[in-house]
Amino acid sequence: MNWSFQLYSARNFQPWDGVLAMLGKLGYSQVEGFGGVYDDPGAFRAELDKNGLAMPTGHFSIDALENDFDGVRRTADALGITLLICPFLMPNQRPSDVAGWRGFGERLAKVGDAAKKAGYGFAWHNHDFEFKKLADGSVPQDHILSSAPDVGWEMDVAWVVRGGDDPLSWIEKHGKRISAVHVKDMAKPGEGLDEDGWSDVGHGTIDWAGLINVLRAKSAAQYYVMEQDNPNDIERFARRSIAAAKTY
Repeated sequence: MNWSFQLYSARNFQPWDGVLAMLGKLGYSQVEGFGGVYDDPGAFRAELDKNGLAMPTGHFSIDALENDFDGVRRTADALGITLLICPFLMPNQRPSDVAGWRGFGERLAKVGDAAKKAGYGFAWHNHDFEFKKLADGSVPQDHILSSAPDVGWEMDVAWVVRGGDDPLSWIEKHGKRISAVHVKDMAKPGEGLDEDGWSDVGHGTIDWAGLINVLRAKSAAQYYVMEQDNPNDIERFARRSIAAAKTY
């Protein structure tokens, strides 16, 4: 399996050439982009190539996707990105009811149509807020997916868990929508206090060995992307995570 690495995890560990060299040596073959690496995509692509890394997926803000799609295309093409992913919605932009979340899903559907016409895949990436119940007891993620039936899902399993939901039930319901997975772990009680409660993959509380088997069987995931939102040692996180993942 080709294991990928979300470069957002390494945003505090510059320079990028050192990060990419480390990832290549550890056995990663792919990385996932985010806004912090798009300033000079041509130069960044050269560093990827030098270290035997590909960037098939990349995160782009909803603002860029809706208002500067040509710019997104130029960046994606320079870096080799084929799956565009919308990763977040700022707190002050989040709807508070069913109609609002359905409307947001419809916005994603329009972006997805544009992406498809241009030859790209498109997916939404979750955090925890999509699993917080609305007044009627439903959750935003259901409304996002139902209002954007042709949009894929990059499932961040750890955020589903932190949102209070069961990832297995979501894989069962929407597995064929899952085009990519964020492989992230949650720290055991009393650990990871200086890392926002996250853990190296395989060293936390999530049963990744079992989940990977379920995802392989029931999802359409093509990309498995390591991520830790706030590691204090990037080499340790990258090394221990891929070592654990290779046993799954």
